[in-house]
Amino acid sequence: MDIYIETERLILRPVLDTDLKGMFEMDSDPEVHKYLGNKPIKTKEEAQEAINYIKKQYQERGIGRWAVVNKDTKEFMGWSGIKLNTKKESYNPNFSNFYDVGYRFIKRYWGKGYATESGKAAIDYAFKTMKLETVYAITEMGNDASHNTLIKIGLDYVEDYIFEIEDQKFDLRWYKIEKE
Repeated sequence: MDIYIETERLILRPVLDTDLKGMFEMDSDPEVHKYLGNKPIKTKEEAQEAINYIKKQYQERGIGRWAVVNKDTKEFMGWSGIKLNTKKESYNPNFSNFYDVGYRFIKRYWGKGYATESGKAAIDYAFKTMKLETVYAITEMGNDASHNTLIKIGLDYVEDYIFEIEDQKFDLRWYKIEKE
């Protein structure tokens, strides 16, 4: 996958093995995982597994989250972008095989508008390049920062619902945006 998108402050590109240190920093932080099931990773091997999973999505689905890199410093900041959710990994029991927009950042990059900036670029890519008609998103209730970001990038709140998987129950919010 050879996607390379530039925004005012960011570069969005495929996730690489060289992003391991940043992925570990991000996904081992309990605060980052507060609204993601509270299961931060503990090893760099787990971070590498996450990278491999994203790279596998590129191969199998033609799309997956992108690394977000600071344009000036070239630092890995997190990931953002479009993902095709299959039935196996859908967090909405009423939907499968849908595209969603998502993002996750290292904590020191929170509150600076990077999720909004990268999210807008992802939505633009979804509609203009991928020619999608609709993009969805999911947040956990209580995650006001993510809710506000999704609204800023143009998604509409649709509904709240409960999703249960294994031993966990999630109170989730469902959003969507349609191509104009």
